[in-house]
Amino acid sequence: MAGGDSDIEFINKKGKRLDGRKPDELRDVRIEAGVLNRADGSCYLEWGNNKVYAGVFGPIECHPRHKQQQDRAIVQARYTMAPFSVNDRKRPGYDRRSSEISYIVSQALERVVMVEQFPRAAIRVDMQVVEAHAGTRCAALTAASVALADAGIPMRDIIPSCAAGKVSDTVVLDLNKEEDNYGQADLPLAIVPSTGEVVLLQLDGHLTPEEFEQALDMAYNGCMDLYEIQRAALANRYGGNA
Repeated sequence: MAGGDSDIEFINKKGKRLDGRKPDELRDVRIEAGVLNRADGSCYLEWGNNKVYAGVFGPIECHPRHKQQQDRAIVQARYTMAPFSVNDRKRPGYDRRSSEISYIVSQALERVVMVEQFPRAAIRVDMQVVEAHAGTRCAALTAASVALADAGIPMRDIIPSCAAGKVSDTVVLDLNKEEDNYGQADLPLAIVPSTGEVVLLQLDGHLTPEEFEQALDMAYNGCMDLYEIQRAALANRYGGNA
C-alpha cells in the first residue's frame, strides 16, 4: 500500500467505487477445483483480475529430516509470483514478501489440517500468482485451502480469506489495485467458518477503533461469501453438497 495521497475520486457521489461496486461488494470470484493432473489436489482461482493456481502434494516424507515433527505433519506452503504477473516485470525468484506470505499461509493452514494423522510427514502447498491485481495473499490462501480439500487431506474446515480497507475515508471491502495503491488502510482476514476462529489478521495503514470494527465485520462477511463459493467449487467437482 503506497499511501493515501491521490486526486482520484475513489467513491463517487452515488456511493459507487471506480469499478462500479458498492463499498461492501466483492469483486467477481470464480473457483475451480482439480485443474492440475500432476498434483494430488489443485485449484484455479480468478478474483477480479487476479489469477492464482494452487497445487498440493502429499502427505510425503519431510525433507530435510531435521524439520520433521515426531507427532504431526508440517504444512510447507510456498507462494510465488510469475515475472509477468505485474505491470513491471517482477524479478524471478523468492523474495522477502513471498517468504512472509508463505509463512502466514503455512501457519493458517496448520490450524485446520489434521496434521496429527501424519507424523513426520510434510504436506506441500505451492501457490503461483500468474496475474496480480491486489489481494493476492487472500486469493492464494483461499485457493490453497480448496486445493487441500481436493487432495483429500483431512481438514476440520476450509479457510476463506478476504480483506477490507479504507479509501477516501470510507471503509470498503476487497480493495482493487488502484484502491490498494492509494488507499489509507488494508486489513486482510482469514477465518475458520465453522468455529469463527481467526487464523490471519493483519493491518497496513491507520484505522480508528470504529473503522477497525467496521472493516473487521466487512471482511468477515466477505469471508463467509467466499466460503460458499469454495464449497460450491468442491461440490461441482465431486457432486453433492460440499
